[in-house]
Amino acid sequence: MLPPAEAIDELAAAVDRLRTLPGNEGLRWTGHDGWHFTLAFLGEVDEELLPAVEERFGRAAARQAPFSLRLHGGGHFGRRALWAGAAGGLDAMRLLADRADAAARRAGVAMDEHRAYKAHLTLARSRTGSDTDLRPYVDALAGFEGTAWTVSELALVRSNPPTAGVPGAQPRYEPLRIWPLGH
Repeated sequence: MLPPAEAIDELAAAVDRLRTLPGNEGLRWTGHDGWHFTLAFLGEVDEELLPAVEERFGRAAARQAPFSLRLHGGGHFGRRALWAGAAGGLDAMRLLADRADAAARRAGVAMDEHRAYKAHLTLARSRTGSDTDLRPYVDALAGFEGTAWTVSELALVRSNPPTAGVPGAQPRYEPLRIWPLGH
């Protein structure tokens, strides 16, 4: 799910302040152009399965009404990753995540074990060998409240790995197909 440019800009201003905190050199910051909410991580998908995935994602999108969402606060996964959270239509977002997961499974994609969905947008990952305490970053994000927007589409996004051997290279995210919700 791709937040609109206005939401990205608001979050980018907050993240710019985070990048000035002590210890930030121990983090690999994600690029603003790649910020998204992963509803279901598909991993490697055989090209021949893609048409079935697309068909089933289209059905999942059609069954989901648009909903309101905003970027809100943040959290961390241990010392591995720092993320921004979401608020608003979280029940609708979880339902869409469950539908996307089920759609991928039904299309034949081997999905990892199903876990309860946690809405998050990854901002930074710890560098290898770094032991950065992410709590000060989460504390700095605690008061962040983005402007609400209406989530009106589901996107299938391909993750292209960073260029090997290029310092600071980031993964590139490419929307393959986008479906309107509720149509």
